[in-house]
Amino acid sequence: MKSILIFLLVALSPCCFAQKEFTFSINGSVRKALIFEPEKTAEKMPLVFVFHGHGGNAKYAAAKMDFQDYFPEALVVFMQGIPGTSGRVIDKQGLLNGWQMFPNENGNRDVLFFDEVLKEVQGKYPIDSQRIYLVGHSNGARFVNVLWKERGEKIAAICSVAAQGGLMVKNAKPISIWMSMGKNDPLVPYRQQKSAVPIVKKNLQTDENSKVEDGEITTFKGINNTELVLEERNAGHEFPHESIPGMVAFFKRHHR
Repeated sequence: MKSILIFLLVALSPCCFAQKEFTFSINGSVRKALIFEPEKTAEKMPLVFVFHGHGGNAKYAAAKMDFQDYFPEALVVFMQGIPGTSGRVIDKQGLLNGWQMFPNENGNRDVLFFDEVLKEVQGKYPIDSQRIYLVGHSNGARFVNVLWKERGEKIAAICSVAAQGGLMVKNAKPISIWMSMGKNDPLVPYRQQKSAVPIVKKNLQTDENSKVEDGEITTFKGINNTELVLEERNAGHEFPHESIPGMVAFFKRHHR
């Protein structure tokens, strides 16, 4: 497993970001990541990984899940999946970009990709290892839960939108998590996603007396200063762009 090349400067945002594309070779497969680096770097910067849904790509995710615009002091990395994983509901043959849905599936290809990109950016940027965050949508959210299970010791908090970990994350290391679910989701049923909540609560040992409700958002305090945020939207499978500021504030509240 060897990382290669790129420092391709793709564009310079008029706001405050240098956008770069990195290419990696992971067990013979070419993998790509799109990185937005802040123009002004602190001594230690937070790191946010973003994972698109099934059939997506890093460029599209950077436009629709633009955490770089709301978390300007962070290094934001948009990871790109590859074909080979069944979409279960759509693309059952796995011809489109996607992510592994279980630990060790497909040779653990995407976990190894995450490991290599994390190693690369930690070698090139002043990353605060106590503030590493993950965001995923749909299949990307499922993979974020795989990383919670497999690499929880490296992660401060995650946002999981339109797909949850379920039984897979049982006994995962307690970290803060934002679980976002659409009540009218036609692809990943709301009731299926909601069934993961008791598992997460047990992982975090949440205090039911700490429950705070605010519209579609319910929060609970967990062990070791962790937090569970339940976002139950009257919506479908789409990523809630309007929630990004809240997700960023959630990240900023938590570190390892």
